[in-house]
Amino acid sequence: MAIRTANNRQIYINLPVKNLQQTIGFFTQLGFAFNPQFTDENATCMIISDSSFVMLLQENFFKSFIPAHELANADKSKEVLVALSLESRAAVDDMIDKAIAAGGKEYRPMQDQGWMYGRAFQDINGHVWEPFFIDISAMPEEMKSV
Repeated sequence: MAIRTANNRQIYINLPVKNLQQTIGFFTQLGFAFNPQFTDENATCMIISDSSFVMLLQENFFKSFIPAHELANADKSKEVLVALSLESRAAVDDMIDKAIAAGGKEYRPMQDQGWMYGRAFQDINGHVWEPFFIDISAMPEEMKSV
């Protein structure tokens, strides 16, 4: 199955954070890097891949983009689940372990379907991240032909 995408298209997910420096520290412990060109006292650009980024914005700065709305309280409701594909089951477990060690919380029990393995953690701002691994070779045949 071929998926067509526009050349050079990038995605930027914007998330509000309570304390930018603490949030940078949290994600640094998980192994993420940041683009200093898009970092100041209000925001930072966390690099996920060559074409995927997360803009972590101080809550008051994030609010300036949504003037007619309130911020979602990520401790009480969920506005987004950020799923990240990783290269192995071990990488999934490693990210969860690092998230917990950095102050995050495991969000729900592991999900193992044999060919797809995933876990979830809540970061220090209440956002849910879902690292997962898919083994295409073990995927059921009926799913491969879709």
